[in-house]
Amino acid sequence: MSEISSQPTLSMGSLGGTVSMQAGAPGQGITPQVDCAALLASVPQLADLARVRAKTLCLVPSASLGFAQLIDVLEWARQEIEQGAQGVVLTQGTDTLEETAYFFDLLWPFEQPLVVTGAMRSASQPGGDGPANLLAAAQVALAGNSRGRGVLVVMNDEIHAAARVRKTASLTVAAFTSPGHGREGLVVEGVPLYRQPARPRRVLPIPRRSEHCVALLEATLDADTRLLEAIPALGYAGVVIAGFGAGHVSATWAHALQTIAQRMPVLVATRTGNGPTAMSTYGFVGAEIDLRQKGLHMAGALCPRKCRILLWLLLANGLQASLEEYLHP
Repeated sequence: MSEISSQPTLSMGSLGGTVSMQAGAPGQGITPQVDCAALLASVPQLADLARVRAKTLCLVPSASLGFAQLIDVLEWARQEIEQGAQGVVLTQGTDTLEETAYFFDLLWPFEQPLVVTGAMRSASQPGGDGPANLLAAAQVALAGNSRGRGVLVVMNDEIHAAARVRKTASLTVAAFTSPGHGREGLVVEGVPLYRQPARPRRVLPIPRRSEHCVALLEATLDADTRLLEAIPALGYAGVVIAGFGAGHVSATWAHALQTIAQRMPVLVATRTGNGPTAMSTYGFVGAEIDLRQKGLHMAGALCPRKCRILLWLLLANGLQASLEEYLHP
């Protein structure tokens, strides 16, 4: 009895996704069916690591998650930490995992780690990776050297920083990478090994408002400006552009975005998936020097999808004036 009581406490919440999916009728595909208790039962080794408090928070594909729901998840996780949990593990679908992890990371104020994981193969497929990912995520969440690192993503025994991780493959098990940066560490024989010490973090307050929207559009060859010109009238509070190359758009887009930037924040990121936007290299109309002169912000290494999340949270707290501090710390 004393051995059990001396174990650390780990909290685990399930949001659904492939890790919770099984096949129903033949030919109808897999759907979320496996709750948190069943996930826990699939990894009996967890009982040797910690006393686990498990809760099914929802069972949905991750494409159907929303910001308001994620704030509720954070509130649950906060209560778990305040009740003594040494770490928190969340399981969810991988389609939006890189986005939700960054959303959580910007709002997670605790030294204790919040670890997000999932699966690329369903619970009913041979070689399903969910149990192994869940075990590795728990090992990371309970480790002392994981403290102070904010939100971490653990997949395929790799540890990634929430701000850098991307889903870069649609179906393979090794779907998550951190382009341009590399993984934070590895789980080796159940022990997380990190490449470098924890870095200082900036944490935003929980949003005071949630009704605003931020648009995300991608620059493409010979694209017209009709969607851009419609944005102000549609009630958006900000715009993110996934630009060409080092953060470029066409001359016609540059002029349209200059008009929009007089009314709301406009960020330009790179659509390439690897590397930062430039700041002072190209001088043509629609390049970074011109766009900055027009009042736009260059996103640096932050990907377009995460730019949208950052801008949404800054707007929610009335902190959009500090955007550059988050993009270029």
